[in-house]
Amino acid sequence: MPDAADPADAAAGPPGDPADGAAPAPGDPADGDPGASGGSGASAGAPPAGGAGVSPAGDGPAGPFAEGAGDPDDEPDPSALRIEELILGSERQYTPFQAARAAGVSMELASRFWRAMGFADVGQARALTEADVLALRRLSGLVEAGLLSETMAVQVARSTGQTTARLADWQIDSFLMGLTEPPEPGMTRNEVTFPLVQLLLPELEEFLVYVWRRQLAAATGRVVQAQDDEEMVNRRQAIGFADLVGFTRLTRRLEDEELGELVEAFETTSADLVAAHGGRLIKALGDEILYVAEDAGTAAEIGLRLIETMANDATMPELRVGIAFGTMTTRMGDVFGNTVNLASRLTSIAPKDTVLVDGALRAELTASGAAPESEKESEDLSGYRFALQPLYQRPVRGLGVVEPWLLRRRGTGG
Repeated sequence: MPDAADPADAAAGPPGDPADGAAPAPGDPADGDPGASGGSGASAGAPPAGGAGVSPAGDGPAGPFAEGAGDPDDEPDPSALRIEELILGSERQYTPFQAARAAGVSMELASRFWRAMGFADVGQARALTEADVLALRRLSGLVEAGLLSETMAVQVARSTGQTTARLADWQIDSFLMGLTEPPEPGMTRNEVTFPLVQLLLPELEEFLVYVWRRQLAAATGRVVQAQDDEEMVNRRQAIGFADLVGFTRLTRRLEDEELGELVEAFETTSADLVAAHGGRLIKALGDEILYVAEDAGTAAEIGLRLIETMANDATMPELRVGIAFGTMTTRMGDVFGNTVNLASRLTSIAPKDTVLVDGALRAELTASGAAPESEKESEDLSGYRFALQPLYQRPVRGLGVVEPWLLRRRGTGG
């Protein structure tokens, strides 16, 4: 978890530097409100410690308070502005400096929140709304009440911004672009978009809140069931990668639209399978997905079903899966650690349409009775779900020598 010195949040330039992102002093014409104070914790003329300095890319001022980052005279298209006001629920009326003051927060904190949510610098343009002020008040209120630390509040802003940014892009790409094709010659896209957004917005908003509450309930349940805090942060569970074989060659052969449809079909099918069988999709990366499961049997079942399902689809390339079991660290919905790296390496060495697992997952399967300790020494194999075949040990970059096991579903033929 980044602290206050995170490069994405921290200042880089000395106070007083022209590019240090200082908000205008009282009476500065850019402020539009002479005599305004900087809110709690900052004087109006002081450079914000969290928003000062050069941006991480080194190409200019950082933060919404940066001088010159936005042009107050660069007004958007009126029809686009009308749609923006419909979505945001209020019109643009505040500069960043004025928004921070109205929310009663320091410019430093407001700048950190704004950047964490993933929004571009707006300089001293009047680009913020009453909703932006309310959001600042809510986040800072959680900090003042002691419910969140300032660092955690920034993380809340960052995780929410990253997640909803992808969601918004997906919604626009998936259906809004198609739905807003002008139905009649002479109609503009904006003329079609406004009434459509007006109808969809409340329904999508309600659905978003419903799904978020459902996911929050599920995540809370996992926390409550954990034995202790250490188990919650560094958890022992199964991690699986599934990777399409020969995807790079496909990108050269398929048209962009065909490639997009293939990736969407793979991600959709995989996500449905993982969820239906009790796993949790962590992320999808075009030709690869990453999922976790609380127990080895669930992870193994998902891996085999992914192989079987994709093999029955003539449009899909072959798939390979690697699964490992062990401790991993969770941060902002992602997972990290040697167990994750091992699962990735197993995937890279797996033959097409096979599942490779590590020794720890194999031990979990045998301990739970899902697979036999030894295929040769077990007289009756009919009660086992899985078969495991040891493969040659091999060095794996960064992880030493590992012994992969080939996982198969036990058929009636043993």
